[in-house]
Amino acid sequence: MLEAAASVVGVLRGAGFESGLVGGCVRDLLLGRTPSDCDIVTTARPERIAELFDDCRLVGASFGVSLVRTGGFEFEVASAREERFYLDGRHPEEVRYTDDLAVDMRRRDFTVNALWFDPVEKCVHDTVGGLADLARGVIRTVGDPQERFGEDFLRMLRAVRFAARLRFALAPETERAISALSAKAARIAGERLRAEITLMLTGPDPARAMRLLQRTGLMAAVLPEVAAMEGVEQPPEFHPEGDVFVHTMLMLEHMAYPDPLLGWSVLLHDVGKPRTYSVEEESGRIRFFGHEALGAEMAADILDRLRFSCVDRERVVQAVRNHMRFAFVTEMKAAKLRRLLADPNFSLELELHRLDCIACHGIMTGFVFLLDELRRAPDRAVLPEPLVMGRDLVAAGRRPGPGFRRALDAVYDRQLAGEFGSREEALASALSLLDAEERRAEGENS
Repeated sequence: MLEAAASVVGVLRGAGFESGLVGGCVRDLLLGRTPSDCDIVTTARPERIAELFDDCRLVGASFGVSLVRTGGFEFEVASAREERFYLDGRHPEEVRYTDDLAVDMRRRDFTVNALWFDPVEKCVHDTVGGLADLARGVIRTVGDPQERFGEDFLRMLRAVRFAARLRFALAPETERAISALSAKAARIAGERLRAEITLMLTGPDPARAMRLLQRTGLMAAVLPEVAAMEGVEQPPEFHPEGDVFVHTMLMLEHMAYPDPLLGWSVLLHDVGKPRTYSVEEESGRIRFFGHEALGAEMAADILDRLRFSCVDRERVVQAVRNHMRFAFVTEMKAAKLRRLLADPNFSLELELHRLDCIACHGIMTGFVFLLDELRRAPDRAVLPEPLVMGRDLVAAGRRPGPGFRRALDAVYDRQLAGEFGSREEALASALSLLDAEERRAEGENS
């Protein structure tokens, strides 16, 4: 990838234009990390770039961004520019091209992202102090932080994400500006917030990212329901770790293989607790009656606000709604346990349960029990076909009615519990249930 990117830079330089790798790939290379992609900056205008490369297409007409494909890779090639007059907290009202790459660097967000590397001359160009901030481990805006964040409010969340991902500190003036402007983050489009927070939740230190959002006031602006969890006490006999927010952060710290749905399920699983908090008068015990049901409703509203897909929304909402049922798996009836193991959402909910236990009382009885159940009979994770269907009851001379469903459900529960040795036994049981129901109905009518 780097060789292919260098070849693009070489073509541009050969045509007389200043060019180089820029942004995250330069930062990551200097930190000894493997970059995931390479962006290129050049003083060439888009029309000239199109003349120099056969496989080129303009994708950001307003910002002079072209896509150049070579060597099996696709690179964003941005024409150097300066931007002016941001009026909506995102889009510049005026964009001007420049023949000076140093001017382009000054419009960028953070100093560590405003370095450019010439792969031909093998040198890094730094006009904003990015090398020093990399050495110190600091996220600092290029220029005045109030101005940078005023240009694009999402940059405040990006500052937090980079600080968490790189395990850097926010420069004091940068953090002060975020705190002062944090309320404006509520104006960011839901899908942009979703993408940025998801990157935090699936990064190397999601708890650090969430704590920074809370500390700077950004959490209160974009996820006030999560911000409200701080300071909500929990019963110490079950939650010696502390309040609801502390508990949730500990869960995030213990995520071994974070993925978007797990991250959001962890973040929102106790979101209903602040609104259901109560204290028993006699015992003084803290209670959160129905917090999982209310939390599921709140999670649905939050995920709708952030423009989640229907499929992802339902999986997270189900995980929030069901997270308390795992505490009672050792007492479940056989049929209910079988349904739990075969639920398509089971793996997500099981991992949520594991994290929930680790981050509070540490009792893993239910988790181990479920693992043993799966190990003992792996096929239990798939529900079998019912031994008896409605058509079987019709074939036996019964007329369809409301009792069909009740009988079929009851027989299927017994089937899942392993109570039948044959289809004939199951059918006989269903017919017996229907007969009993008919006798009760006759008795009520007589």
